[in-house]
Amino acid sequence: MRGDFEDQGGLFSYISPEKRVPDHHPLRKIRTLVRSVLADMNHDFGSMYADEGRPSIPPEQLLSALLLQVFYGLRSERQLMEQLDYNLLFRWFVGLAPDAAVWAPTTFTKNRERLQAGDVFQKFMTALLRHPQVKPLLSDEHFTVDGTLIEAWASFKSSKPKDGSDDSDGSDFRKQKRGNDTHESTTDPDCRLYRKSEGREAKLCYMGQALMENRNGLAVGGVVTQATGTAEREASEAMLESKIKETGKGATIGADKAYDVAEHGANLRKIGVTPHVARNNGPTKTGKNRATIIDDETAASAAYGMSQTRRKMIECIFGWGKQHGTMRKTKHRGLTGVAGDFLLNLIAYNLIRIPKLVAA
Repeated sequence: MRGDFEDQGGLFSYISPEKRVPDHHPLRKIRTLVRSVLADMNHDFGSMYADEGRPSIPPEQLLSALLLQVFYGLRSERQLMEQLDYNLLFRWFVGLAPDAAVWAPTTFTKNRERLQAGDVFQKFMTALLRHPQVKPLLSDEHFTVDGTLIEAWASFKSSKPKDGSDDSDGSDFRKQKRGNDTHESTTDPDCRLYRKSEGREAKLCYMGQALMENRNGLAVGGVVTQATGTAEREASEAMLESKIKETGKGATIGADKAYDVAEHGANLRKIGVTPHVARNNGPTKTGKNRATIIDDETAASAAYGMSQTRRKMIECIFGWGKQHGTMRKTKHRGLTGVAGDFLLNLIAYNLIRIPKLVAA
């Protein structure tokens, strides 16, 4: 017999969001891990807020919502609040009751800035890597480093002379030379003009640097810098020096040809890191062969071959962040905002991989 159609259905629901989410849903294991890490950060959260005044958005819910934004590639915080309003899966992950009011996008943004100022994203990454389930998955001796360009939230037309000599709207720039020494974006002064290779167009962008451990390909460090020719090497030295101090032992580092520079190799060896970078000893335009920091004995070793094989996994981190996350074109302005979003992408990538690695 035909059933009766009721357009709105029942007024009340007596099924909790916990029962609505399938037992095999991938967010279940991620949510359990996130809750455990957030519990370890309770003291850090307490030091960020005053003892009196109007209650803010709980930082645990704020961080959980930001992770959802990266998981599902939501392009704005306004769209995130819209999803959080009617998506029961999102409410369950964040910890909001079905009839609880969601936050205004502007209020959410202001509270996000508080997390950035308190370096909470970096602390979350550290707490996650020290989790009892995660620590056995990591290598503390073999790493890979690489950088990627993050397109800035600024138009090429916003690049104007620093001396204010150009009063146009920036649309007509034919036969004009633009460089970082003479021009600056009026929309986002922290971004820089940079081109990936010869023959490619220059774009306003930032440079994201990631440090990956080689055992399972998890991100263990990340930093965003201005896009310059030496930013990748300088950032890798800083991240590796911090990692060496943390572990108290030497390490190897795999990288591509851009890191095959004599000064960089000397700096790495000084802090106890053995470079396993790809050899850049091909001919130059003048016909001479470039000097490489990797000798023939090192290049023939099994350890070097393994580092060069494993280093390619770091492209999965960048590929996921640009295809599914929010890394391809940032929606934030300023180095601090872009760096926070970059770290969230690394954290989200780890959270997706870790349950599968633990299960295996």
